[in-house]
Amino acid sequence: MKKPKVSVVSYREPYQTLKEALDLCGGLKNLSKEDNILIKPNLVAWDFDLPFPPYGVVTTSAVMFNLVKILVENGFTRLTIGEGPLTLAKPVGQAIFKVLGYEKLREKYGVDLVDFNEDKFVEVDYGEMKLSIARRALEADKIINVPVLKTHNQCKVSLGIKNLKGCLNKKSKMQCHGRDLDLNCTFPLVSAKLPVALTVIDGVFTLEKGPSNTGKAFRKNLIIASTDMLACDIVGTEIMDYRPADIEHLKFFAMKTGRSLDLKDIEVVGENIDKHRQYVDFDWEWTPEDTGPVGFAKRGITGLAIRKYDSSLCTGCSAQYNPMLILMMSAFRGEPFPGVEILSGKRQAASPGFEKTVLFGKCACELNKDNPNIKKAIRVKGCPPKQEDFINALKEEGIECSMEAYTAYRHYLFNRYKAEDGFDMGLFGEQEI
Repeated sequence: MKKPKVSVVSYREPYQTLKEALDLCGGLKNLSKEDNILIKPNLVAWDFDLPFPPYGVVTTSAVMFNLVKILVENGFTRLTIGEGPLTLAKPVGQAIFKVLGYEKLREKYGVDLVDFNEDKFVEVDYGEMKLSIARRALEADKIINVPVLKTHNQCKVSLGIKNLKGCLNKKSKMQCHGRDLDLNCTFPLVSAKLPVALTVIDGVFTLEKGPSNTGKAFRKNLIIASTDMLACDIVGTEIMDYRPADIEHLKFFAMKTGRSLDLKDIEVVGENIDKHRQYVDFDWEWTPEDTGPVGFAKRGITGLAIRKYDSSLCTGCSAQYNPMLILMMSAFRGEPFPGVEILSGKRQAASPGFEKTVLFGKCACELNKDNPNIKKAIRVKGCPPKQEDFINALKEEGIECSMEAYTAYRHYLFNRYKAEDGFDMGLFGEQEI
């Protein structure tokens, strides 16, 4: 059997780098000029109120613009860029497209820009479960998948297979994070019904402790491309120094498709993987007693047990989880908290011995509504919960959180990235083409 080919190319100038990567792996060979092509970047979220460092979090505009340019030059003109970003109060996809400069792609090349959350979804039966997939993804003749080279605190790596979770509607995304389901055996199902013809991993940056901007990004300068999504993910996984056999969703995908996870079964062209292999940590360290992040213990914070998130915590609550941690840290005044336990997701049940139990999000509230271990419930019900609701609920119990401290933290996250280290916001706006 012929080995799938994956190209690994050092990123220099975006156009030439992408062209080389596509040429080496035969990236355009499965595309027809008549194809309706959907390009699916990773634009999981954006923040329009506070500084947001997108490095290693979202696909760079530099890669997207030059990929479109190459496609148009090769006669592929029926192009759509589609994504279903995290939605809170209202869909934000078009606003993200504008920030990233995509409107120029629409003006110059006629590229259609679609926020899946504003379009229709179609329920698809996958056997194990039914999921609602973006209509535009199902109707595409071919899909070009453009994820980022990053880790994920719930499933270790987030590459091509994980990126397709963005084709689901909100309800189905939440369903993937089920109480009695393994996340690693849900979102890989999505790709089975989608015509993915090319995967291009944007490794201009890589992100540890991802997938959001609370992780730490590093300049990596790589493009990884293949017409075989699993092979592309295997190479990306190896470059972040993980063994594919240790990544549960890759194991599940390989089992479902009868594929090998062995790097020896892939033809890697271009750069030598070992030259770029470097461990990128995925996990946030918690205390052995599961009372909170190790950083809390180092600060002497006691009287508080924040149970570590699990895979049942869906994307919306995940986005609010780190703000919750920073707000709780801001409430520490040197004295122990009054016996507070914080629960999240769909699996965490209240423990005995706590004076107050914070139920973070609708799912935690529903699971623990009749739990006899709870003395005083502090319910923050949103789906996901709002920061102001969390602050107000804690304030009523005499626990004063500081939004100013969280704002300062967000500025810190943004300001730690320096231009001299290769962090350039110009890579995420309108590009010259």
